[in-house]
Amino acid sequence: MSDINPDDCTLQTCPLSAAYINYQPNMAGNIFFIAVFAILLVGQIATGILFRAWSFMIPMAAGLILEVIGYVGRVLLHNNPFDFNAFLMYLICLTIAPAFFTAGIYLCLGRIITVYGERYSRLKPRAYVYIFVTCDVISLILQAAGGAVTSIADEQSLRDTGVNVMIAGLVFQVASIIVFCILVVEYGIRAARGRSVHSEKRRPDWKKRSFLIGLAIAVLTILIRSTFRVAELQGGFDSSLANDEIALMILEGAMVSIACICLTGFHPGLLVGKNWGAPQAPATASDSEVELQ
Repeated sequence: MSDINPDDCTLQTCPLSAAYINYQPNMAGNIFFIAVFAILLVGQIATGILFRAWSFMIPMAAGLILEVIGYVGRVLLHNNPFDFNAFLMYLICLTIAPAFFTAGIYLCLGRIITVYGERYSRLKPRAYVYIFVTCDVISLILQAAGGAVTSIADEQSLRDTGVNVMIAGLVFQVASIIVFCILVVEYGIRAARGRSVHSEKRRPDWKKRSFLIGLAIAVLTILIRSTFRVAELQGGFDSSLANDEIALMILEGAMVSIACICLTGFHPGLLVGKNWGAPQAPATASDSEVELQ
């Protein structure tokens, strides 16, 4: 960043190279994402009430609120890219919001295991939830702590420390998602083999199939987004990637939007109905009678 103090600048007195981001965010694109996430927030609340999926709705709603605030920050930066408070709204909110979405995704694994057979799982459904939600909380704490340090730092070196802590949280998040994906795939293979051996292989109905496809897309897009954010922050705020709005709109905005659309339109209620609050209940009588070979 330039030696000029951005807090003393305006668009009329300083070049954009001295701003917290070296461009004016596109107004239409950022307003579009505000509208998308606001609509999805209403959708999450409605489906949460419909399916009584309170523990899923709460983190999803929290993440969507943060997305809206983050893009409001970018709209404010359009008029004044030297506004540090608006920069923090954008940086912190958009960085930590997906941690709430991954918490919701991790909660879904316990329900999947309940529906398709607990005997094919190496751990109890709740064990997976506890492990990965704990990882998500650690990631969120690191990202939030890094954002807090960045927001109160007066020296560039301390701000850099805050950013590095945020990067650590993002890296931990990416690692957790990858391990989660490996365990989900491993469970899917074991369940498919076990149910096939016992002549239990049944074609899932469209609701369950839609949810599983939507969940897979959501996990993939959040993984892409988190990897992008690690690369973006690693290069620093003056890097070409950190100042590439097109890359941010695609790899941040579009990826998170797709994930949230999938987690809202293909809600986990399609899998468990209104039984979200009872993940330990056996899925079917046949599952409870089958031993994994």
